[in-house]
Amino acid sequence: MIEITNESKQPCNETAIVSAAAFALERMGIHPESELSISVVDEDAMTQLHIQWMDLPGPTDVLSFPMDEMKPFSSGDGPGIVGDIVLCPEFAAKQAVSHSVDDEISLLTMHGVLHLLGYDHLEKDEEIEMFALQEKLLIDWKAQQ
Repeated sequence: MIEITNESKQPCNETAIVSAAAFALERMGIHPESELSISVVDEDAMTQLHIQWMDLPGPTDVLSFPMDEMKPFSSGDGPGIVGDIVLCPEFAAKQAVSHSVDDEISLLTMHGVLHLLGYDHLEKDEEIEMFALQEKLLIDWKAQQ
């Protein structure tokens, strides 16, 4: 089950966000009854979260907070709580140079899901793996729209 809450004043395609997240979870083999929460916030709220949880100044595009430390292709373990994704469409709009804001938010949703499943991009080899998987998921999701 995916729950989305839009606390920002920025309109966004909530249906597409949920669809992208559900697609990524399904493709990554997460039990279909697992729970994911997505919050859409403004830059002020994102700044507060970024400082509180990452000890970094200013807003960011997406934050992920894993809960049950679920791993890809663990659907046999039964449902769990995947975690929380926080998106900031105001910040995403500044990054969406060569594509739409909705496309950027879909990409960030995929990115957030992968973080929840243990992927990271601190090291170059991790970045290559995560970003390639993120791009593949995004292309496959768009193809089935």
